[in-house]
Order: sequence, then C-alpha cells, then structure tokens
Amino acid sequence: MSSKRCTSGFLAIVLLAILVIGCSAQSASVNPDSDIAAIVQAYPQLADQPWTKAEVKRVVDGDTFETMEGDKVRLIGVNTPETVKPNSPVERYGKEASNYTKQALTGRMVYMFRDAGDKDTYSRLLRYVFLAGKTEMYNETLLVEGYANTMTVPPNVMFQKKFVELERRARENRIGLWADESASGPPPSCANPQVKGNINSRKEKIYHVPGGRSYAVTKAEQMFCTEAEATAAGFRKARD
Repeated sequence: MSSKRCTSGFLAIVLLAILVIGCSAQSASVNPDSDIAAIVQAYPQLADQPWTKAEVKRVVDGDTFETMEGDKVRLIGVNTPETVKPNSPVERYGKEASNYTKQALTGRMVYMFRDAGDKDTYSRLLRYVFLAGKTEMYNETLLVEGYANTMTVPPNVMFQKKFVELERRARENRIGLWADESASGPPPSCANPQVKGNINSRKEKIYHVPGGRSYAVTKAEQMFCTEAEATAAGFRKARD
C-alpha cells in the first residue's frame, strides 16, 4: 500500500471520528426524553399535552418567532410591546423585548406545548415554549423579567392565574417595562378595550366595567381588555 493511500485512509478515519463526536455532543445537549420529563415534573399540567421540537430560525418580535420548518409561533398568554405592527410606531420597550428574545431563542432548539387551541386567526401556532435543557417556560421568563404583560385569550387559559401573579410581582418590583413609574404601562392586548382604570384623589387604583354605576362618567388613566389585566396592574374593582 502506498503512503499516499495510507494518508487518505487516515484522514477519512479522522473526519469520521470528528463527525461522530459532533453528533454525540449534539445528542447530549438535546435529549428530548430527559428534557420533557423535567418539564412535566415542573409543569404537571402539560403531562398529557401534545408537544413538538423545533429549531428557531428567526425572531419576529418579543412574543413571536419562526421555526426552521417555516411555522410562525406565538407565545400563549403573554404580550410584548409591538415592533412590527403595520402603520404603527414601535411601542415603548418593544425593541428591548424583541432583542431579548432574539438573543435567547435564535438558532436554539425549543420544545413547544399546546393548550386547548392550536392556532390563532393569523395561522400562527399558539404554544408554551421551553428552551432545550431548561425547565422554566419562556413565556414565564418574559413576565418575570418585565418584557411582557399578560394576555389571556380563551380557550388557552391553563396558566392564566400564574401569569397574572408573575406580572403583578414584576410591576411591584418595577422590573423592565414597569421600571418607569410615570409610564402608563403597555398597550392593551385587544383592539377595543372597555375596562377603565382610574386613580382617584386618594391615589387609589380602581377599575370600572361597562354597566357599572360610575362607568360613563369615569375618566380612564389606563384602559384594559379584561378584569384580570386590571387586577394585575394593581387596580381593584369599583364598589358600585
């Protein structure tokens, strides 16, 4: 056997070894069996929910991304300030939320769990999302770090109460988009909010719902889509 043929054979063996090691390393870093088991242990409500694994191709904004397969995914239960809404300016803290999600998810492997519903009106998958190797739900991370407020859209309400509580803590600790005390909070999570948030002369935060005795004459400092959102913002319901 010539030395040239020996050298070629040796290089082939080296390349094969590198490939095997690389595949082994990737398999060790993404282990669906152990990852899913850990997630279900932390979130037992998800035990019987369908899930899929995907790699994040690009982040659209703080609460939306696209997978390598071309699926658009919208995080359930949270709403980050808008950065890509047509004919609308970038909302306060929108760039920060978008950049945070880009750094956290782009190019990463994620597990995605369903709730009762599968897609929204824009055909985006509605999912609870977990980074491979982590047990904290990314939806929750956005609330804890102050990059999002809650947005409850039935029938996907599995973690509604927990999400509202996480937002309340972030508000109280003035984290992220809640840091500016003079700011009025994030935009409402729907196109036509009806719940009025008012701060009276005694600095009490009170919300009013349509049909209430004082609703028509109440001046709103902040509007909400649901009573849960108003409660999360620190408002109590009017006693009328």
